Amino acid sequence: MSDYTADDHRHMQHALRLAEQATRRAAPNPGVGCVLVRDGQVIGEGATLATGSDHAEIQAIKDCLARGDSPRGATAYVTLEPCSHYGRTPPCAERLIAEGVARVAAAMVDPYHEVAGRGLAMLKAAGIDASAGLLEAEARRVHRGFLSRVERGRPWVTLKAAATLDGKTALLNGASQWITGPAARSDVQRLRAASCAILTGSGTVAADDPQLTVREFDVPRQPLRVVLDGRLRTSPASRVYQGHPALLACLESEAQGLPPYLARGVEALPLPARDGHADLAALLAALAARGVNHLMVEAGAGLNGALLQADLVDEIILYLAPSLAGDAARGLFAWPALEDLADKRQVDIADARLVGRDLRLTLRPR
Repeated sequence: MSDYTADDHRHMQHALRLAEQATRRAAPNPGVGCVLVRDGQVIGEGATLATGSDHAEIQAIKDCLARGDSPRGATAYVTLEPCSHYGRTPPCAERLIAEGVARVAAAMVDPYHEVAGRGLAMLKAAGIDASAGLLEAEARRVHRGFLSRVERGRPWVTLKAAATLDGKTALLNGASQWITGPAARSDVQRLRAASCAILTGSGTVAADDPQLTVREFDVPRQPLRVVLDGRLRTSPASRVYQGHPALLACLESEAQGLPPYLARGVEALPLPARDGHADLAALLAALAARGVNHLMVEAGAGLNGALLQADLVDEIILYLAPSLAGDAARGLFAWPALEDLADKRQVDIADARLVGRDLRLTLRPR
């Protein structure tokens, strides 16, 4: 079925809202949303729980049964194709068949190799009207972290930065707190809460000694803190290595210096060198292999610039404070001087809004 109605769109939008709320909780699985509808009425809804627990379809079925109803004859609106394989949980497609749903409208096919169309085929073979493509673009946005990890072998990378209106992140003496106001800093906490991991560099750890934890929101677990310190210049006593899981990425050639960090419970990730520095693509691939869907970068100009130059940034969240720091201050992105304006990095402005007194721009590198 390819012709969807206004009601189909409305119910899928409902499912997508459920999915968005479950994205962080479900990682590394996709945070899927499911809504069961019969005769125009919602009779059950649910979203994916933590790994090893119920998927969205099972939660929606349980909700329906708890309401004293039955899914038989209903339409299931689900933001990702129902799974068809046995993993930590049984196949959702089998459960939908067993419950007697009449129709399944999925937003998109699941690209994971264990599914990849098999769930829809299983449903169709059982006589269920099953299709995919309802609000697919919106679903790809909601599931972007999972899709990035499965399709590209690396997390979705969001680079967060804060600067004055003239693009300065700190004074030459390193002073940087606080450029933005409390509302923007609270918004950053929200971004951290939505991330599986947070990446920073050795310079930021040395200058600011950050914790990189979520402190204003309840989260199912703290994001993994990742420090890229190729030559092990950070102190093992730094706050980023304390209290919650931390991963120290360094050059393979420096691995002999890791014992003081390992003694504090820090996990090590030795990386190959590329042009004299740790290989950033290898770092992202290693994080994807650990199930990191969404990676947030909170770093200085050096790491920010290196990631952008390597085309490893998917979006930039830039907070601009209504202030000026002048020319003698530190900028946002460090890279070699350009000889021609044609070589400048192009970005698209996807969103612009005020957060307190600061301007928040969502930018997409071209």
